[in-house]
Amino acid sequence: MSQANVELVRRIYDAFERDDWSKVGEFVSPDVELHGTRGGLSEGNVASGSEAVRQTFDVWDAEAWDETRLTPQRFIDGSDVVVVLQHELRRGRGSGVEVESETAVVFDIRDGRVVRIQGFMDQEQALEAAGLRE
Repeated sequence: MSQANVELVRRIYDAFERDDWSKVGEFVSPDVELHGTRGGLSEGNVASGSEAVRQTFDVWDAEAWDETRLTPQRFIDGSDVVVVLQHELRRGRGSGVEVESETAVVFDIRDGRVVRIQGFMDQEQALEAAGLRE
């Protein structure tokens, strides 16, 4: 089952890259929660429900960024949790300043759908939070 969860998260990244939110919606629970990135500007924020998650991404991009690229580097299987270590590139709206960092996202999965998403600015913290310390 856990390899199926890794594949599920891969499909989410593929759909996100194509800006195909209807496809993303197929892979997440209707009551999915997106928690603001720990160590980031959105820490403490929570978006509940698939439409709220989509709106949150739209607002983040529209307010500050001309470009956002989240490139997965590694998918780590934790059975009902998948951790994605990723390279993040963002280009500031108006300024053109590029910001690059190595971040992580923890996906909690239940019954074949993502129920919780938590970003981390620090990859080690993500692994520790998921019980997958390397």
